[in-house]
Amino acid sequence: MIKTIIGRKLGMTQVFGEEGEAIPVTVLEAGPCFVTQVKTVENDGYNALQLGFGTRKPHRVNKPLKGHFAKCGKGPFRILKEVKVDSTDEFDLGQEIKVDIFQVGEKVDVIGTSKGRGFAGTIKRWGFHRGPVSHGSKNTRPPGSIGCSAWPSRVIKGKKLPGHMGNRRVTVKNLQIVDVRPEQNLLLVKGAVAGAPNSFVIIRKTNKR
Repeated sequence: MIKTIIGRKLGMTQVFGEEGEAIPVTVLEAGPCFVTQVKTVENDGYNALQLGFGTRKPHRVNKPLKGHFAKCGKGPFRILKEVKVDSTDEFDLGQEIKVDIFQVGEKVDVIGTSKGRGFAGTIKRWGFHRGPVSHGSKNTRPPGSIGCSAWPSRVIKGKKLPGHMGNRRVTVKNLQIVDVRPEQNLLLVKGAVAGAPNSFVIIRKTNKR
């Protein structure tokens, strides 16, 4: 059974539990996804499914992709992702994968791309404290001394310094599913998910205990 689906982050809200407590949730549009390619050990060396999600205008698709989508009779899709499976016997080209593969109470990992913050200093990027601003101090926001003395006379790798912040792949693990709404293709998970609203995410059943 496949336990991975492609989705889209819609935003955050809150729902109320059975005892009246407010639960912060992220609303994810999970699927429907369609199988666009079935990879087997005999042909490709491993078992996997290629899933398509999201619509795309036909004139924005090149000829090789048009032929690829024509084989499965679906598409064109905006996102294509591979998902490894133990066996491909129960899957066919064009098969629909919906959000009902998940159940309330299950734990999932959600993979997204964090918001890009551009070039950021150490205070914004790493949470450094600023220096004093009185008596003519000019050490307000610089990181301060970063190098070593006579040995090894260089900056150690991995030092927290200014640089590009955000816009990277982030996996948030062990999020609990609060609600599954198959008729709306919605999945509500407890907590926050990396990424901006309308950004694409991958939802998979966690392997953590």
